[in-house]
Amino acid sequence: MKVFFEVKLGLDAGGEDKDILIARLSDLGFDGFLEEEDHLLAYCEKDERTANSMKSVLASQGISLIDIREIADENWNASWESAYEPVTISKDLIVRAPFHEAGKDFEYDIIIEPRMSFGTAHHETTAMMLEIILHLEMAGRAVLDMGSGTGVLAILAFKKGAGEIVAIDNDEWAFQNALDNIQLNDANTIKVELGDAGTISSRLFDIIIANINRNILLKDIPEYTRALNKNGTLILSGFYDEDLEVITDKCSSCGLSFISKNMTNRWTAAVFTKN
Repeated sequence: MKVFFEVKLGLDAGGEDKDILIARLSDLGFDGFLEEEDHLLAYCEKDERTANSMKSVLASQGISLIDIREIADENWNASWESAYEPVTISKDLIVRAPFHEAGKDFEYDIIIEPRMSFGTAHHETTAMMLEIILHLEMAGRAVLDMGSGTGVLAILAFKKGAGEIVAIDNDEWAFQNALDNIQLNDANTIKVELGDAGTISSRLFDIIIANINRNILLKDIPEYTRALNKNGTLILSGFYDEDLEVITDKCSSCGLSFISKNMTNRWTAAVFTKN
């Protein structure tokens, strides 16, 4: 049975707004968050770290905590379910948990098991990526979902008629969660792989989706470009609007042209095409 740290933080614990604090915590290995009335709960797998060592890491980053405790896997799931709500992306798409009623009035009804993987559609970046995919022609296209998390983006591509779909994540927990979600959505043709950009190998795709973070995107954009067919589409998110310039410059240096962007609460999703 896995054990997790549950860290309780005041919403101003890092001296910045909630989204920046969550981004900083993500860089420290936290991958699950619950916002309550006056505080934030952050979760990460315990691995070899102790509570004291975690306190030291947070203190070194200027993040003061209220409390830290260990919880078992099933306790995490119970906490998540009690706070988890379905997400309506548009009149056409709802993302929900298995314990929610089916979205009968939506063209696309996606079921995501609420665990610690990133990509439940509650975060702005996932919601923006889903909205972009909704308006993109996917039928028969070869699609790569990098940093796939729950697999929600790959699942929408499947429901929109994409051809070959590969979902890659370097986290074992996300890998297993994506496999479960693919079964829940009867999307068994999606190929889920454990790895990073090096796992792409020599394969080529018409559409590449990458919702990760600024530094990984900057490192891997050349590999995404290599794996993208001519006139193919690259969709990137996981960064703030002030980072768009450096992202665009990197894409331009690799032969990609900027097409458009979406922005919500400073989080940005951008679309590029290969010349």
